[in-house]
Amino acid sequence: MLTHFHSAPRIPARVVVLGAGGFIGGAIRRRIAADGIAVLGLGRPGLDLLAPDAAKRLAGALAPEDVLVFVSAHAPCRNLDMLRENIVMAAAVCAALKERPVAHLVYVSSDAVYKDSAQPLTEDSCAEPASLHGVMHLAREVALRQEHAGPLALVRPTLVYGLEDPHNGYGPNRFRRLAAAGKDIVLFGEGEERRDHVDVEDIAELVHQIVLRRSAGIANAVSGAVVSFRELAEFVASEFTPHVAVKGCPRTMPMPHNGYRPFDNGAVLRALPGFRFRTALEGLARIHARVKTQNR
Repeated sequence: MLTHFHSAPRIPARVVVLGAGGFIGGAIRRRIAADGIAVLGLGRPGLDLLAPDAAKRLAGALAPEDVLVFVSAHAPCRNLDMLRENIVMAAAVCAALKERPVAHLVYVSSDAVYKDSAQPLTEDSCAEPASLHGVMHLAREVALRQEHAGPLALVRPTLVYGLEDPHNGYGPNRFRRLAAAGKDIVLFGEGEERRDHVDVEDIAELVHQIVLRRSAGIANAVSGAVVSFRELAEFVASEFTPHVAVKGCPRTMPMPHNGYRPFDNGAVLRALPGFRFRTALEGLARIHARVKTQNR
C-alpha cells in the first residue's frame, strides 16, 4: 500500500527519469513534462549504466531535491548473463545514491516478483519469483531499499501494451501490428489464457501521481481485470478493415502461470482517489482511435 509524504499534490523541484529513451521510461518522461515539471531524461548512449564510470556520472547529474525514477533494465531478463548485467546496472545506481542521495526514489519493477496464485494477487502477496526476470527485479528492489533511506515507491506492472512498444512479444502489441499489416493473428493453442494487461500510459499516470505526493510503498500497475488472448485478438481484428482471421495452433510449451494470473488493484485505487486503470479493451480502443485520428 502506498503512503504519501505530501497530503496534497506538490510539484517537485525536478524529476530525473533513468531510462527515458525506453518504452515505459519515455511514457513517464512525457507525462511528467506535460504537467510543466522540470524533467531530466537519462539513458543510453548518454549514460550507459554498464560503463565503469556510470555511478560517478549519475551522481554528478543528481541534486538533493531530485525525484529519481529508475526504469532502465535489459528486459525481459532471460539468462544469467542478462541477470548479471541488470545487477551491475542497479549497483551503479546504488553507488550513485550513496554518493548523492535524492529526496524521492521510484523504481519500476515487475509483477514477475510474485508467486503464482489462483487468488487475485495484491501488494501483500508473496514475492517468490519463478523466473530470472522476477529474480532480477526483486534483487534490485532489495538493493535499493538498503541504499536509499528516503521515500521509496516500487511500481510493479503486469503485461504492458502501447503504441511505441519496441518488442514484438505475444499479445496486444503484436496483434495490432499483424492486423495493421493485413496478416492473420495466430494464437498459442486457442488463446485461452486469461491475463491482466496494463496500458503504458496508465503506468505513466500512476508514477506521475506517486511523484506529486512523494509516495512510498508498493503499487501494482494492473487493470484488475483478466481477459483471454483470444478475446484480445478478436477485438483487435474487429478494429481493422478488412478484418483479419484469428487462428489457433498446437501448443509446444505449457501455458505460463497455468493460464490464469489475476490481480486486485484496490490498494492503489484507495491510495489515489480519482485514479483508475483502463481495461485492456478500453486501452486498445483508445489506441486505435488515436491512430485513426493521426492518419487522417
